[in-house]
Amino acid sequence: MDFATYSELAVRLVNSGVPAETGGDPLVSVEGYRGLVADRPHLCGGVTSSDLEALRLLRAELRLVFEAGSAGREAEVADRLNALLSRYPVHPHIVRHDGQPWHIHLVNSGSVADRHAAGAIAGLTSLVTSCGADRLGVCAGTGCQRAFADHGPARPRRYCSEACASRANVRALGSRRQGGGQHPAPAAAS
Repeated sequence: MDFATYSELAVRLVNSGVPAETGGDPLVSVEGYRGLVADRPHLCGGVTSSDLEALRLLRAELRLVFEAGSAGREAEVADRLNALLSRYPVHPHIVRHDGQPWHIHLVNSGSVADRHAAGAIAGLTSLVTSCGADRLGVCAGTGCQRAFADHGPARPRRYCSEACASRANVRALGSRRQGGGQHPAPAAAS
């Protein structure tokens, strides 16, 4: 089981509620949800309107986890994940297929919402327990509301992407220049 790809289910679900990200809420229709998880065939079939409602509620709860991580509230991250683990139990099992070695999968039982939740929560729980709650965040870029899960080895990041980080740096540079924060030009060597 690759917990990074499971945590990406949580990121994808939370970001599906950011209007600029999707152009509309994919959780208002079965087709929209199938488009959101098209690369996850085990989540595409059998989705119902009840699943969509459950996924919208889960999305709101997961956003609170990312916001707590972004704010450095580690205990809140743990409490929220523990509550979600109680509600959506994860049932791993060992499998081997397609010439791969033995590895862990989550049981593909229950509703689509249950399977999505179990994967997303297992991925976030693994990341938090192995790397820290500060690896979950909401982009610090102006106007950006995208959540992210940072699996990198460096210190935790503040932006969802290099593009947002670059825009923030350009804005900061412009603010320093407008605010008179320019440094004097170095004196010419004589």
